[in-house]
Amino acid sequence: MSHYAAPEKELLFVMREVADIGALMALADYSALSDDLIDAIVEEAGRFFAGVIAPTNPLADRQGAKLVERGVATAPALDGVYKAYCAGGWPALTGQPAFGGQGLPHTLGFAVDEILQSANLAFSLLPMLTQGVITALTRYGSDLQKALYLPRLVSGEWAGTMNLTEPEAGSDLAQVKTRAEPEGDHYRLFGQKIFITWGDHGFTDNIVHLVLARTPGAPEGVKGISLFIVPKFLVNEDGSLAERNRVYPVGVEHKLGIHASPTCTLQYGDGEGALGYLVGQENEGLRYMFAMMNHARLAVGLQGVSLSERACQQAYAYACERRQGSLPGRGVVAIIEHPDVRRMYLTMEALTQAGRALTLVAMHHFDMAGHSDDEGARERHQQRVDLLTPLVKGWCTELVNEVTSLAVQIHGGAGYIEETGVAQYYRDARITAIYEGTNGIQAMDLAGRKILSNQGRYFRDLESELHAIVDDVRGAGLAFIAGGLDLALADCRAAVDALLANAPQQPDYAGAVAHPVMMALGITVAGCYLAKGAVRATALGEAAPDDRFYRRKIDVARVFAEQVLPRTSAYRSAAVAGGESFRVDWL
Repeated sequence: MSHYAAPEKELLFVMREVADIGALMALADYSALSDDLIDAIVEEAGRFFAGVIAPTNPLADRQGAKLVERGVATAPALDGVYKAYCAGGWPALTGQPAFGGQGLPHTLGFAVDEILQSANLAFSLLPMLTQGVITALTRYGSDLQKALYLPRLVSGEWAGTMNLTEPEAGSDLAQVKTRAEPEGDHYRLFGQKIFITWGDHGFTDNIVHLVLARTPGAPEGVKGISLFIVPKFLVNEDGSLAERNRVYPVGVEHKLGIHASPTCTLQYGDGEGALGYLVGQENEGLRYMFAMMNHARLAVGLQGVSLSERACQQAYAYACERRQGSLPGRGVVAIIEHPDVRRMYLTMEALTQAGRALTLVAMHHFDMAGHSDDEGARERHQQRVDLLTPLVKGWCTELVNEVTSLAVQIHGGAGYIEETGVAQYYRDARITAIYEGTNGIQAMDLAGRKILSNQGRYFRDLESELHAIVDDVRGAGLAFIAGGLDLALADCRAAVDALLANAPQQPDYAGAVAHPVMMALGITVAGCYLAKGAVRATALGEAAPDDRFYRRKIDVARVFAEQVLPRTSAYRSAAVAGGESFRVDWL
């Protein structure tokens, strides 16, 4: 039951009809992009990841990773997989041509990444973190650092990691204690970092760690953090490798899920310290790291969609095969025929498809913000990316916990045993709401930085766009969907208005209502983008009335409107109520 079929047609539809990848073709930086190229890349991704990487998922999960002498031994099931991944050119898909990349849009890159993440989430974390390092060094690295590191990272020859968390500094980076002592043109780092994804392995010749640390005399708190490149092997001026640096894994975490991804404790400085190289200016490290972190947050939101897709596929296959229970006049039937199983499965599909639409639309704005020829347009698209990022990360990783739980439920007792395979998706999904900033942090980011800081302007701009989508939905004859969207948008407006009115006078109000505000907006925004796809499916279906794909798009949007959108009413009530009930004297 561990099969996986990549959703190529679904991804191509959403990119074209919802995320408007065609608009990117008009940009100078993407002039080589064409419909044929998009089709070829997505279809090849489906063939390669479903055929080569997906079969490794259950076995690598059982094998896991372990600490050996001064290193990590990865799951044997993954032997040769990363080499094949690089040979296919996949790491360089969205990389800048100046550093050997193919220069393709991140919208397309995320469609490919969804297939990869669905195939094996634990494995996909390796290139995901490398992409984050590329993002940070492209923006803030020196010319020398770019020349030495970026071509090898873009090609996949080297991998990268992000090192923030310490034993006493989880999400509170103001508590970072790792220190960096200056020594000539470099620094020596001393300290320990924990929860470092793919912190050590043998798949690449080198690993480039981006590390937060403090220099002597640095200000207290987050204002005193700097960012350093600390390679596993030191790098000569010509790019060749020198001696082993003094950074070693001293532990591998035993986790609930993603067992094949080595989550390491790294020790920096074995007596003499690990050599590191400053990125940008001292004390600006947190700002630099956010370039990497924000990309990672979008990628983690995509993980929610990716795992949901695989869980949907397996739940559907099982529900069609498993015969149990009778229906009047039909005898024993496959469980997919039972109304409650249909409720669960179609809810899974609705949440998954809505999350995919939200994520790919966010990446459209990401591409436009970085490549539009108009400066004003770049700013507007960046504002939209800023607003959508906590929704992609926060809402999509909340929904995957629901979707994978429903997948287990559809399997019944068979879902609760590991042999079926669906339990792995449930276990793997749980981390997505935690890492790269917990969803509580995402909600506070949305409420504080993305709504309160601009007095709700970003939200009102998005709200106008969503109302226009609803008008199109109604105009397409889909009133049964438009009505639910109208109510959800009203709920969002009420929740945001309550936040704007009460947070300035009540210091704890934003923290108390941030989660319901995020959930109401996530459901509504994703629902509007899903409905946009239903509008296009209505038009395209007229020319292909026998194509069930378009009928499915409309049906799933209706399920979302009737079964998911009503949740916004409860979130509105919670947001308007505020946090008075939390002010109890026994906590």
